[in-house]
Amino acid sequence: MLKAGIVGLPNVGKSTLFNAITKAEALAANYPFATIDPNVGVVYVQDERLDVLESIYKPKKVVPTAYEFIDIAGLVKGASKGEGLGNQFLSHIREVDAICQVVRCFEDENITHVEGNIDPIRDIETIKLELNLADLEVVDKRISRLDKKAKAKLKDAILEHEILTKIKETLDQNISPRTLEFPEEELKIIKSFNLLSLKPMIYIANVAEEDLADPSSNKHYQNILKFATQENTDVVLISAQVEMEIASLNPEEQIEFLEGYGLEKSGLNEVIDKSYELLGLKTYFTAGEPEVRAWTFKNGMKAPACAGIIHSDFERGFIKAETLSYSDLLIYKTPQKAKEAGKVRLEGKEYVVKDGDIMLFRFNV
Repeated sequence: MLKAGIVGLPNVGKSTLFNAITKAEALAANYPFATIDPNVGVVYVQDERLDVLESIYKPKKVVPTAYEFIDIAGLVKGASKGEGLGNQFLSHIREVDAICQVVRCFEDENITHVEGNIDPIRDIETIKLELNLADLEVVDKRISRLDKKAKAKLKDAILEHEILTKIKETLDQNISPRTLEFPEEELKIIKSFNLLSLKPMIYIANVAEEDLADPSSNKHYQNILKFATQENTDVVLISAQVEMEIASLNPEEQIEFLEGYGLEKSGLNEVIDKSYELLGLKTYFTAGEPEVRAWTFKNGMKAPACAGIIHSDFERGFIKAETLSYSDLLIYKTPQKAKEAGKVRLEGKEYVVKDGDIMLFRFNV
């Protein structure tokens, strides 16, 4: 299951957002560290294709993919040195696939800001610095352990030393290592360190309700957009308070509500879409009378690996994958008619699974 950490300085609206998107009861209070333990909520990912598959296959149940959001305790300056709930915060954030950083772009004299005034770029830089400093400590320790091995001309140690030194140079300048490019071989080595500063990041600009219709009028949001372009980071515009209202409505009411703001989808769905895009994630389906189910896979995965997402035996004993494209199903209306038209294919071990594939795996263990 995909895991995303919702982070931000105290009182930027992240717990309000968490309450909205998970319909949970995380404590949203007007003081720092209201959220001491990470709150975890699972959100089912909306996918219109599931509705279509349900109408065609008439299954007993439908299972969408899920997205786990973790509301992580408010970060403050000095977290990397243990300030506030620093060390606890940093340990929780190492476990996530992506970071959703909530940045406050609204003025409200009733909600205090830990720094005294609203400045989203300063807030972003504060969190970036803390993540970089925490990683710098990890990298420095590892480099010192590798020094002797690298001097002894051990090939693996030399490569790892070079990679970490490259990362250290960017961290020393408080530049995000996400701006660097790494070959596949280097990425495998880096992955084991679980570096915070290399986690995929999305900025969530939390604006006041009245700014949703015309975000160009919000100078804080415009500043984030400019900054994010330099950082090569996506920005999602939301109003956490509006998301709370959306969460209490049924699907039909949600559509009408969003149209009133000129929006096509909720902030939550926008965050999920951006996360999938950022992490290179796609969806395939299994479908039949027992159930229709969506499965998340990484773009580029082959059929046996995708089968292994369901069960390791499916991958181990993989024979073939009976495959029907969702687009072909839409044209022929039923699986049987698509099969008669030759659109149901038997794919082997080298087949690269496509987004929207409807698959039945044949295996023998």
